Amino acid sequence: MAQQARAIQTRRSILVAAAAVFDERGYSSATISEILARAGVTKGALYFHFSSKEDLALGVMDVQLDSNPRPQLTKLQELVDQGMLLAYRLRHEPLVRASVGLAMDQAVEGLDRGTPFRAWIDRLEHLLNAAKDQGELLPHVDPRETAEMLAGSFSGIQVMSQALCRREDLGHRISVLLHFVLPSISTPAVLTTLDMAEDRGERLSEALEAVPSQAGATD
Repeated sequence: MAQQARAIQTRRSILVAAAAVFDERGYSSATISEILARAGVTKGALYFHFSSKEDLALGVMDVQLDSNPRPQLTKLQELVDQGMLLAYRLRHEPLVRASVGLAMDQAVEGLDRGTPFRAWIDRLEHLLNAAKDQGELLPHVDPRETAEMLAGSFSGIQVMSQALCRREDLGHRISVLLHFVLPSISTPAVLTTLDMAEDRGERLSEALEAVPSQAGATD
């Protein structure tokens, strides 16, 4: 168990270091040597976890998909929670900011920036299909098209929020987006139950952080 924990920590340290170097130097100019120096690990340790600089960048971009809020009574609440938690993490977690920055950087060459977008769309589509099966969606709603619209809207809004105020108002802006969109896809009965408040992401993050400490207190 200790060895596994060390491996997880080493991988995380490499990702954090890579994110910092990519953010400062850009993906094309960043070198493995710089990342090794920043992470304080050996080349063997890095290549144990990542096969190349591209694989490492993909690992950084995948971090934005780590948001896994608790299951809720409705799938639409889970969909809301995915967006609100990511909005909160963008404001407070440098690794997540670097992850999104790589995916949004049009100057990046030699890297499939579409991977995190496709994965995010697929996740939203899965939730929307589950919501449809549970009778939470209006009859006209196409889960795939809705997932693509939500992913694109979130991306554009977070870029604007970053430009205007370094994402300080991102929770509010995503809340506004959801208040506009959800009435057009949700059944009225489900809509009235949804928590789309701008502090939803903060509350979700606090709840997730409390889980390990609670588990430790009972051991």
